[in-house]
Order: sequence, then C-alpha cells, then structure tokens
Amino acid sequence: MDDQFIYESLAEAALQLQAIIDTAIDGIITIDERGIIDMINPAGARLFGYEPPELVGKSINMLMPEPYSEQHDEYIERYLKTGEARIIGIGREALGKKKDGTLFSIRLAVSEVKLSNRRMFIGIVHDLTEVKEANNRFRQLNEELENKVKARTEELARVVNQLLNTNKQLKHEIREREAAERALKKQEKKIRKALEREKELSELKSRFVSMASHEFRTPLSTISSSASLIARYTREDQQDKRLKHVHRIKSAVENLTSILNDFLSLSRLEEGKIETTPTEFSMEDLCHELEGDVHGMMKPGQQLLVEKEGDIPPVFLDRHLLKNTLLNLLSNAIKYSEEGKRIWLKIGLEGEQLRIIVRDEGIGIPKSDQQHLFMRFFRAKNALNIQGTGLGLNIVLRYLEILGGNIHFESEEGKGTTFVVKLPLRQEQAVAVSSPKRNKTKPQ
Repeated sequence: MDDQFIYESLAEAALQLQAIIDTAIDGIITIDERGIIDMINPAGARLFGYEPPELVGKSINMLMPEPYSEQHDEYIERYLKTGEARIIGIGREALGKKKDGTLFSIRLAVSEVKLSNRRMFIGIVHDLTEVKEANNRFRQLNEELENKVKARTEELARVVNQLLNTNKQLKHEIREREAAERALKKQEKKIRKALEREKELSELKSRFVSMASHEFRTPLSTISSSASLIARYTREDQQDKRLKHVHRIKSAVENLTSILNDFLSLSRLEEGKIETTPTEFSMEDLCHELEGDVHGMMKPGQQLLVEKEGDIPPVFLDRHLLKNTLLNLLSNAIKYSEEGKRIWLKIGLEGEQLRIIVRDEGIGIPKSDQQHLFMRFFRAKNALNIQGTGLGLNIVLRYLEILGGNIHFESEEGKGTTFVVKLPLRQEQAVAVSSPKRNKTKPQ
C-alpha cells in the first residue's frame, strides 16, 4: 500500500513538472556532457523553428551560429576538466540560429544538475527579438524627435532675427521702438520656454529606454532565476521548493505589471496629481516579500540583513507605492555595492511614525554631489559608469511626498550610504494628492 502511494505521488509530481515544462513560454533545453540534447520543450523548439523530435539526440551546436558552435564543445570539455564556469549560473545575451538559418537574439541562463551517475546542463532561453525591435524603434523615434527639435530651433532663431531686425528699423520712432522691445521681450520669453520644453521632451524620450531597462531588470531577474531553480527540483520531496519559486515568478510578473502602470502614471506625477489607495498590511510580510524580490539581483556574496526593532502594528498606507519605494532603494544599494558587501533593511518606530532604514557598504556619494541627489536624471560623478537613469530617487521622493513621509540620508564616499524614511502609520483613504511644484533639489 505504501509503495503504491509513493509510486502514485511520484507519478503525479512528474506529471506536474512535465506540465510546467510543456506550458512554459520560454524555451527549456537539457543536454548531456557531450552537448547532446536530451530534452527540449515545445516553446524551445518553436523558438528555433523545429519540432522537438528533430532536436532530441542532436548536438546543441546546431542551434548556434559560428564561431560559437565550435567554441561550445571546447567550453564543455574545459569545464569538465577544470571546473571553470564562464556562463553556468550567469544569465547573458547570445545569438540563436533557427532552422532556416535566421539569427536572433536570446537571453540564456544555464545551470548544472549533478545526478547519481552523470550530470546534465539545463538552459532557459528567452526570445529578445521584440525587445531588440522595441529598442531600435525607440532610438529611431528619438532621432526623429531630435531632428524636429533642431528644425524648430532654427525656425525660432529666424523669428528672433526677424524681430531684432524689425526692432532696429523702428529705432527712430521712440514710442514704436519701446512697444516693439516689449513685444520682442515677451516673444523671446515664449520662445525660450518653447525651446526648453522641446529639449525636455527630447531628453525624456532618450532616457525612456534606459529607464525601462532599469525598472524591469529586477522582476525579470527574479523570473529567470526562479525558472532555472525550478528545473533543479526534480524530486517529490522538493515540491514545496518548486511551489515557492512558482509563487516568486507570479509575484515578479505582477510587479512588472505594477511597474508598467508606474510608467504610465509618470505624466500624472508631472501634472502633480495621483490617487492613492491605502490598505492595512504587515511590514514584516512586506519585508519578507522584498527579500524574495531582490534575491535575484544580488551580486555574489552580498547579504541582505532584515532587522525589526520592537513590535510594529499593522500600517495603513498605499502598499504599492511603499513597496516600489523600498525596491528602488534596495536595488540602488545592491547596484552600487561590490560583491561580498552587506545591505541592511531595518524597520521600527520613532514616536508615532514608521522608520525604515536602508544602509549599504557601497561606493557612497561624493560630498559635492549630495545636494543634487534627488534631481531628475542626476547621476553622481562616481556612478557614471554604472547603468542607471537618475530617475529612481526622484520617484522615491515624490512617492514619499504622496504618502505623507520624508527621506534623508548620510553618505561618505567609499564607505557607503544610509537612507532613512519616515512615514505616518496611517494615511487618509483614497484621496487625490497634489504634489507641490518644487525646485530640483534634495531634502535636507
């Protein structure tokens, strides 16, 4: 009876795992130590223009263009001899080759599974064709916008010159000259405002691609890492681990949708009006959720230390805005810290307020740059070579204004940065909050 139950449980777990693999939207490929394909799911076969039976038993090299196909066998042989991993455990962009010879961009994550008598390699393949096309389209639109700005600038310059010539011609008539000067000054002011607006629109357009990349990287990394880990958990007693990572993938997809909504709401933020929806939730639960969300983006050896000071009652805030605020601060701490460094997330009370501290041991912020830190698109001089848009902390500041909170920080270049966020425990429900017009400076 026990053997029959175990057999049925194993069979059900195997069916569940096969269903996950067969219905996955990304390609899943397993190969042996010789580079021979053991299994490929339907999504993976479609990506390369094959049916699964056409690929099983064949060399993985047939899915790679030259010179990568030749280098692949050498890489496997070297790895088996030396254990030196160059792509295993690390996601990267690569080129795939379809059945008809067409080359296309992919995101590849490779992991290794050691079995009792052999080892196998599992690859997760995500098609980047649409992403690349979108990036090219963004660049094209940006070039078109720059050309329009240039043409408008030249046109405005001609208008200014015409007005100046008219002004010179009217010098002999005092009253008419004064009237012309006033009109000219007024027109020049309008022209400058129009030109500044055109330049600002151009800057927003050119920055959008990099901003989207920054904001989407966290949930995409979570999805990629969880999908890779699911393939490792093949035993029946690892079902809880599989379900945990399936939940992380669902959570990351939901976060992607949330971030997309944030992009769409940027225009409303610029107008100074956004609607909040407070709900009651536990800060401990939110912190556990954040731990899972940032795990995939952490560098080797980095640690996230979550600390709670005293008892914290449930808070009544807009959970979505607060989560995005803390995700932004944590992702910055990870990005601007080296491998092996620690990052702290501390929550506690300060009087009647919620206090949240995010501290890192990263590169720090130069003293001369600190006054500009919360300006839109600002990048500190020691972070120019690190990918980023300079929008994150500006969004954090504006979200906290909407939540009725504030933020301040301390930083020393080369030693790290500490951000301190203070918020009310409760905010009014479903109110439209108008953000005041501000100078582009950081809070002191």
